[in-house]
Amino acid sequence: MTAPHADPTHFTLSPRFNGPPTTANGGYACGYFAGLAAAAHGPDVSVTLLAPPPLGPGLVLRPGRRRSQVLHGERLIATVAPGSGGFDAPGPVGTGAAAEAATRFTGTVGHPFPTCFVCGTDRAPGDGLRLTPGPVADRPDTVACVWTPDESVTGPGGDVPLPVVWAVLDCPGGWCGDPAREPMVLSRMTARVGRRPEPGRPYVVTARRLRRSGRTAVHATALYDARGDLLAEASAVWAAVAPASTA
Repeated sequence: MTAPHADPTHFTLSPRFNGPPTTANGGYACGYFAGLAAAAHGPDVSVTLLAPPPLGPGLVLRPGRRRSQVLHGERLIATVAPGSGGFDAPGPVGTGAAAEAATRFTGTVGHPFPTCFVCGTDRAPGDGLRLTPGPVADRPDTVACVWTPDESVTGPGGDVPLPVVWAVLDCPGGWCGDPAREPMVLSRMTARVGRRPEPGRPYVVTARRLRRSGRTAVHATALYDARGDLLAEASAVWAAVAPASTA
């Protein structure tokens, strides 16, 4: 646990890592908050987004014993607390099957967030990740795609930074439904990263819708290497939004 007098951390979310045009990608923001709060709550945490995470400076993480807060001015953006586990990761999909699934990606037309850092179709190679998760044959409510990280998302240690891994575990869940018809945004995310991916190697990200209730859905995502070994997994709650709320 962190001491009650632990200092706040001031930080900036780079505009590169947007989801909707004017706010941060939810998974990237959650991963960034998780990294800052690791000293207080450990590496496996649950992040609840209470407002769209703003891009740019002015954010602060205030550590707490039971949960930490992320604020922008006086506005509470998110809370971070120890994760409760309970992951239900979708099983691995081979690289061939994942590549084939990606050909059925529905975001080429009617993408609600075409400039998203993770899955945006308008992002250039080396700028966005350009993930294209599509339906997996004979796996209901499951999508997958291949992702090969490049040097643009490589940290000083030679592997992919934690916020990017969380981002990769975020967006594919949104494509388990039909975001062109009913856009959804991340509300809460819990992740466990056992091993960071390395640039130049192919990985498979899979996502599966576990359940739907009203305007919320629960998705599970996982990141595997080409041998089918699990690197990271996440559980996320998504909430449907009106199209006018996606800007």
